[in-house]
Amino acid sequence: MASLNKVMLIGNLGRDPEIRHTQAGTAVATLSVATNERWNTNEGEKAERTEWHRVIAFGKLAEICGQHLAKGRTVYVEGRLQTQTWEKDGDKRSVTEIVAGSVQFLGGNGKNASTPASEPPPVRDSDIPF
Repeated sequence: MASLNKVMLIGNLGRDPEIRHTQAGTAVATLSVATNERWNTNEGEKAERTEWHRVIAFGKLAEICGQHLAKGRTVYVEGRLQTQTWEKDGDKRSVTEIVAGSVQFLGGNGKNASTPASEPPPVRDSDIPF
């Protein structure tokens, strides 16, 4: 039986990457990427919804993301879905995240940005669900 677990996103970072290291010293970057969907309602009004994606990068890719990305930067992420589950205070919790295989820097507005990009919409920390 064949299977495929592949995710491709283009979106804007909602905050600067968070970099940490495992006990073995491997860099881990956590990115918060927003994608927007726009449509017209049946009443002819414009509507928009923002979806937030938790992206995790490891090793050299994590280090590069930490050095060159910042809030507002547009990125293309390719990776796979992974769900983490744990128990806290007797409650089962889970989070689905994207484990990045590659991250391409598309727009400006980040650290060392060299490609001009339009200003992304403002994002408040309270909009980020994690």
